[in-house]
Amino acid sequence: MDTYILGTGLSHDGSSVLLKNGKILVAIEKERLSRIKHDGGNDFDTVQYCLDFARIKASDLTLIVQASNFENNISPSQYSGRRYFEKDMNTPVITLSHHLAHAWSAVGMSSFQSCNVMVIDGAGSPYIHCLDLEGAILKDYPFNNGMYCEKDSFYHFDGKNLIPIFKDFSEVRLFQDTPSLKLPTNYHSIGGLYHAASQYCFGNLNDVGKLMGLAPYGVLNGKPPLFKLENGIIEVFYENVDLYFNKPSSGYDAFKHDFKHYANIARWVQDETEKAIIYLFQERSKLHPYANIAYAGGVALNAVANFKLRRSGIVKNLYTQPAAGDNGIAIGCAYYGWHQILGQQKASIPDHVFFGRSYSNDDVEKAILDAGINDNNTISINQTPDFVALTAAELARGKVVGWFQGGAEFGPRALGHRSILADPRIKDIKNHINSAIKFREDFRPFAPSVRIDDVQKYFIHGWESPYMILIDEIKPEWKNQLAGIVHQDGTCRVQTVTSAFNPDFYQLIGDFEAKTGIGVLLNTSLNRKGMPIVETPAEALSLFLSGAIDVLVLNNFIICKHHDLLL
Repeated sequence: MDTYILGTGLSHDGSSVLLKNGKILVAIEKERLSRIKHDGGNDFDTVQYCLDFARIKASDLTLIVQASNFENNISPSQYSGRRYFEKDMNTPVITLSHHLAHAWSAVGMSSFQSCNVMVIDGAGSPYIHCLDLEGAILKDYPFNNGMYCEKDSFYHFDGKNLIPIFKDFSEVRLFQDTPSLKLPTNYHSIGGLYHAASQYCFGNLNDVGKLMGLAPYGVLNGKPPLFKLENGIIEVFYENVDLYFNKPSSGYDAFKHDFKHYANIARWVQDETEKAIIYLFQERSKLHPYANIAYAGGVALNAVANFKLRRSGIVKNLYTQPAAGDNGIAIGCAYYGWHQILGQQKASIPDHVFFGRSYSNDDVEKAILDAGINDNNTISINQTPDFVALTAAELARGKVVGWFQGGAEFGPRALGHRSILADPRIKDIKNHINSAIKFREDFRPFAPSVRIDDVQKYFIHGWESPYMILIDEIKPEWKNQLAGIVHQDGTCRVQTVTSAFNPDFYQLIGDFEAKTGIGVLLNTSLNRKGMPIVETPAEALSLFLSGAIDVLVLNNFIICKHHDLLL
């Protein structure tokens, strides 16, 4: 009889994951279904999605494991709408604390049989709700005098058990008295300060990826430290924050007017964040030296800091969980249930992160019909087994392509199943996609996708980076030829592609190289600013019809504007 474990996360960036006999069968982020960026809380739709895919009922589940940020006793009344589990069920329901869920996500997804685990984020569970305190080194905080939540945790996984080594906490309170910094997060966490800087620069605490992209446009100008790094503990120097966070952005026009100021703030925060992360890894590794480290928590998505960490040599073997943010805690919940509750051995790890359901050609045809699209003098539709080669030809002609294949990526990056693709040789391609397709700020960079065989040809370090959470430096001789994917500081957030990971995408890059001599494609997510990555063919068609994407490839259907297809 099959064993099904459902993991579900009720924080922001909510998600649900279904394990079948210890392996991920399906997973979905709530934002992909609700179409609300970073959506969380009620998990009815994501649970339904997983059950429908597996063709099972909730009563068929062996175990349910759930996690949230600030509450341990999760009840239906705390989340708007009906939950699957609000009525009495025979299926056991376990509630897991936040950092423990992050840690198990890293353990479960990594190939390590044993490893240390680092979790760093903005705020986790309150001290009183943590399930991983026994045996851990803890600082003597006045835990009973306020809400103290996890900010970083360090563990060792011995192949069977996850052993807590060090946990640090911070009081949760509003940042300062200025409206731009009032955030419900930890007062002294790395992630909390990064969110504060995002709020200060953009008026949105969740624009942390944008902040990382802005940083190379700034200079440090001798600014003082942002973090006190002492005795293995990190605290924020708020006197230095107050000194420079004195002009909170009041909209895009104000941001553009004072662009250099905000760029300098972003550079300062990014630089100090990198130092703080490296300090934590150095200090925690002294407590339990080990070659392998698995890494999760929202801070682990900082690709620039990951580059600096890897280059530092502190960690011999580093695995960063590709869905390191709160969308990944559902994965950790499910793996916790498999390992710790059911006592099972580690199952084979997934060789990809395309955990969404696939859409059939019947689904595509229905979406085309519902959109009212016909093969006429403005749109051409061609279903062909040669869709990869024809797409490569369109890219080589300078066309921007929407690429929709198989199940969606789980996590924040488009990795070749829900992507916008273009020729990186085109110097103005970044501005075109930002302004006419993504409708976002002009300083934001795009990533390169390259076959693993060629990564050392184009990039200085040439590291394997399948999940686009590690930057590299472009080799000088390729900087002009690959202008579309080179950032202000000469770096790129690289995705390496293997034939096993994504065979059609691997072939597409190869076919493009055969036509152009360049084995790199510009790759960005199939969405526009403020919108989640598309989940369905209908959503992809809507994006295609409302912007300047030239060609949309849905499975083996090629839909092209203005009969501009090579046949």
